[in-house]
Amino acid sequence: MQTRNKILDDISQLMTNAMGVAQGAKDEAETAMKSLMDRWLADRDFVTREEFDAVRTMAQKAREENAALTARIAALEEKAGK
Repeated sequence: MQTRNKILDDISQLMTNAMGVAQGAKDEAETAMKSLMDRWLADRDFVTREEFDAVRTMAQKAREENAALTARIAALEEKAGK
């Protein structure tokens, strides 16, 4: 017959609780660090990836329109020169 040892049960419960507290502390530390980094980045006026991609797309479109207008001007100048 096997008996349960009260001391070992208490130690086991204590370790289980300690692991839960450690996990909670880890999650809280990660949240605090993320909040700190977000605040630091916002204070430096860094742009988000989405904002950067939107501006890059707008710049690409502007370059394409510029190239098209340059070609059109060249064609009109050639036509006017004849």
